Amino acid sequence: MIEKSLYENYQIEFSDSITPTLNDYIFVFNNNRELYLTDDKKLPSSLDGFDVDFCLYIGIYKGKKTFVVNADASDSFYNLFEVYELNHDLYHIAGKAVLVRDWYISHRFCGRCGAKTQLDEKDMMLKCPECGQNHYPRIAPAIIVAIRKDDELLMAQHSYHDTIRYALIAGFVEPGESIEEAVHREVLEEVGIKIKNLKYMKSQSWPFPNSLMLGFTAEYKSGEIKVDGDEIVKAKWFKKDEIVRYGTDISISDWLVQNFIDTFN
Repeated sequence: MIEKSLYENYQIEFSDSITPTLNDYIFVFNNNRELYLTDDKKLPSSLDGFDVDFCLYIGIYKGKKTFVVNADASDSFYNLFEVYELNHDLYHIAGKAVLVRDWYISHRFCGRCGAKTQLDEKDMMLKCPECGQNHYPRIAPAIIVAIRKDDELLMAQHSYHDTIRYALIAGFVEPGESIEEAVHREVLEEVGIKIKNLKYMKSQSWPFPNSLMLGFTAEYKSGEIKVDGDEIVKAKWFKKDEIVRYGTDISISDWLVQNFIDTFN
């Protein structure tokens, strides 16, 4: 998990009228949200040869102008998990770039009246000149929680995970509830137990596709494990030596698991 601030190397600016020059940072994504890298795993130095759908200036990264581009192509593209393993810093800013890309694709036309939107002069916002609707970038808040019972950690097998056998309980925040309520609800819905001593730990931008992951720890309070049979197919308590780690440390989930293991070292 990347813990340093994005803003150590990045300054927000935006424009749809500035174009790249040689050696600017250009993040070219295809329609599968994959990032183009050259043969030596670098960003391209120009847009020559790309069939460009749109190009947006999104700020300054490491002292250079930075652009996000959508292009119709498939060769030499890498998904964001692969980018993380190749270059953590590149993944960090690419996560920002792909979220801006997704927002622009979704709101180039107003969802209320259908008119073509315009980029605001002050805020990162697309505004409708016809009905006045404002379209800001959207993120979906989600919770993830490491639940402890004495020296054991609750982990569950999710129906949608093909490669991870057991993982932590997680879920999206619903309209009308607080983040804390979301944690209690998700745990009760998915594994049938109640928790106590809920503690916020840290958060993580998670561009798969557009979440803000909010990490918590909690302690078991009461109840017997009873999985919902839909999202969760199995769940059980693990001692630290029984936990099978993920193949990557990209996520806050891995950080929470490591935090639990460190508690008993």
